[in-house]
Amino acid sequence: MRRRRYPSDTSAAEWALIEPLLPVPACQTVRGGRPEAHPRREIVDAIRYLVDNGIKWRALPADFPPWRTVYGFFARWSGAGVITQIRDQLREQVRLRAQRCPRPVTAAIDSQSVKAAETVAKVDRGYDAGKKINGRKRHVVVDTRGLPILVLVTPADLHDKHVARDVLTRVRLSNPQLTQVWADSAYGGTLIGWAAQRLRLTINVVPRPRNQHQFVVLPRRWIVERTLSWIMRARRNCRDYERTAAHSEAMITWAAITLMTRRLTRKRPARAATPPRALAA
Repeated sequence: MRRRRYPSDTSAAEWALIEPLLPVPACQTVRGGRPEAHPRREIVDAIRYLVDNGIKWRALPADFPPWRTVYGFFARWSGAGVITQIRDQLREQVRLRAQRCPRPVTAAIDSQSVKAAETVAKVDRGYDAGKKINGRKRHVVVDTRGLPILVLVTPADLHDKHVARDVLTRVRLSNPQLTQVWADSAYGGTLIGWAAQRLRLTINVVPRPRNQHQFVVLPRRWIVERTLSWIMRARRNCRDYERTAAHSEAMITWAAITLMTRRLTRKRPARAATPPRALAA
C-alpha cells in the first residue's frame, strides 16, 4: 500500500465519495475479465497528481502505478463518460448540502482561450485574434454556485456565438429543467431568439459598462469567471497539452472533481450563537 504524501492524494472521506461512482471492475461482471493489478485509489491519486502538478505522463513518481496503466484508466473512463457522471453526481451532492435543488435551473456560460503546446495538432487548434492566442478555447457552463455543468473544448478561432448553439443544445438535453442562462454580449443577437424558439431557454446578456477602463465585477458573470480561475489552479490546465479535445475536457473535469470532493469533505465552521433579540418595551 502506497503511503500518501502528496497534497493531491485523496483523503479517506474523498475516496468514500468517489469509489461508489466508479464502474464495476471487469473481473466482477458477468463477462468476466482479468483482475486489476493496482488499487483504484492509487490510479485516481496518480491522475489527480498529474492534473494538479502539470507533469508529463512519463514523469509520474515511481510510487504510483506505471504511467501506461494510469493513462489507460484515464482514457477508458474519459471515453466511457465515467468522469462526467462522477462530476454530475458530486455536483448534485454539493447542491443538496447547500440546501439547493439538486438540478440547476439557472446557469452561466463563458469561454476561455488558452495556448496550446506543440503536442496539439494544427487541425485541432486555431488563432483567437481578440485574445491573440494560438491554441484552444474552453466553453464552460456552470450553475449559480460555479460548479461545471458542461465543458466543451474547440479550436480558439471559433467564435462563441457559433459554438454556443451546440453547447446550449447539449446542456438543454442533459438538463431539461434549465430555464435561463447568463452570458456576455458575445452570446447576444440572433442567438437569443434561436434559444428561446428552439430550446425554450432564456439568455440574459450582462453587458460591460460603457467607457470602462478598470476591472469591474459584473453581476452573474463573475460566477463563471471564478470557475475558470479555479480550473487554472490545476497546472495541467494552464496550457493545453492534450492531443485530443476529449482528453482536454477530461483534465478540466478532473480538476472540478477534486474541487467538489474537497468541498464536500470540508468541515463546516461552527456558527456563533446569536444573542436573542431584546423584547420591545
